[in-house]
Parts: sequence; structure tokens; C-alpha cells
Amino acid sequence: MVTAAPGEDRSPALALVNTRRLTAAGPVDDLATPDDAASWLSGRGLAVAGSAELGRLTDLRVAVRELLAALAEGRTPAEDAVEVVNAAARADAAAPQLVWDAGPERMWSPARPGSVEAAVAALARDAIEVVGGELGPLVRPCEAHGCVRYFLREHARRRWCSTTCGDRVRAARHQRLVVEQREGSR
Repeated sequence: MVTAAPGEDRSPALALVNTRRLTAAGPVDDLATPDDAASWLSGRGLAVAGSAELGRLTDLRVAVRELLAALAEGRTPAEDAVEVVNAAARADAAAPQLVWDAGPERMWSPARPGSVEAAVAALARDAIEVVGGELGPLVRPCEAHGCVRYFLREHARRRWCSTTCGDRVRAARHQRLVVEQREGSR
């Protein structure tokens, strides 16, 4: 089980970007097959009938990663990444709906619920909200060597996406100090 990076619970687009990562065992892709993609989408409340169209989802992942990288690095993203996200956001019309359970609550209702278009559009709209909204300044890449995940830095001292990455960095730092001390005492 992979520990979610800070912010993935608030942003499915951030979680989408982190579906491709490096582990001690090698690269992992949570969207490797259409069934994996459908399972990942349904785990985020973006149910898709049958298996998901993998290409559209992975293209969106690449584009959103570029937006987050550009945001974190303070540069302009590649134009085609912006176009991919905007096109995906338009893939399915959505309208706000009022739900009144414990009180008034606004929720977005897709025109074609359960479709790939609705899932991709929801992820793209979330990416736009993150990059252009209040969460944008919090987006950071993990500083652990080899880690490719992004997270929302809500604490000024946080530098890693997980305790695993932090532990790995601290262990490597300790090992370097031990080696330097050994070499220095010779």
C-alpha cells in the first residue's frame, strides 16, 4: 500500500500525477492497464463503466505533471500541456447541482456520469483549480533523490512527499557522515 502524498486527498489531479513513481523495486505505474486505470478512477469516486481508456488518462497525467512542475519551478508550462488540460476539461459538460442532506451543499454533476469523458474532465478541472487557485503556491516536488511525486506543502519544514522518502534521505545523510568520519580518522 502506497502512502498518499500530502494533498492527494484534496486533489484527485495531484493523485493522478503521483500514479507514476519510483520505488525501491523500480518504477511503478498505477495506470498500467485499462483495468488498473478503471480501478484507480473508481477509488476516487470517478466511476467508469468498464475499463478506462488508458491513453486519454495517461496523456492528461503527463500534461498535469508539466503544469505542476512549471508551477513549482516558477516557469511557464509547455503550451501543449495547457491545451491538453483545457481540452480535457471541456470533454464533458458539468453543472453545479444543489444537494440538501444535512444542509445545502454544492456539487458538480457531469452531463454523462460514468463516462471516461466525465472522469477526465473532472480531473482536468481539478488540475485547473489547483494550479490557478489557492493550493497552487503549496505545490512542491519531493526533494528525495529519485522521487518523482508532488505534494502540497502545508508545513514550512516539509520537504518530502512521505515519511519513507524523508527516512531514506536521513539514512543516506547519516551514511555519508559515517563514511566521512571513517576516512577523516585515517
